Amino acid sequence: MNVTILGLALLVAQALLGLAMLCSTFRLLRGPRAQDRVASLDSLYANSMLLMVVFGIRTGTTLFFEGALIVAILSFASSSALAKFLMRGEVIE
Repeated sequence: MNVTILGLALLVAQALLGLAMLCSTFRLLRGPRAQDRVASLDSLYANSMLLMVVFGIRTGTTLFFEGALIVAILSFASSSALAKFLMRGEVIE
């Protein structure tokens, strides 16, 4: 019974994360300001990272966890670069 509950919980988590990614994509495409688009891109990165973690739990392989770490590192770097670009207008000084 515990395995079926865990499988159902993982399926629900995947569906809700997919829905959150759709909402973030909508805000990314239709955001009125650049700051809204950056926030939605950051949310999209976080949701994709969590979705990879849920896939890793569901399949039992460590490959998805390593992919989630790579997405987290790229998310931090791109968010920092976009914030610097919005503040100063240039990324590299």
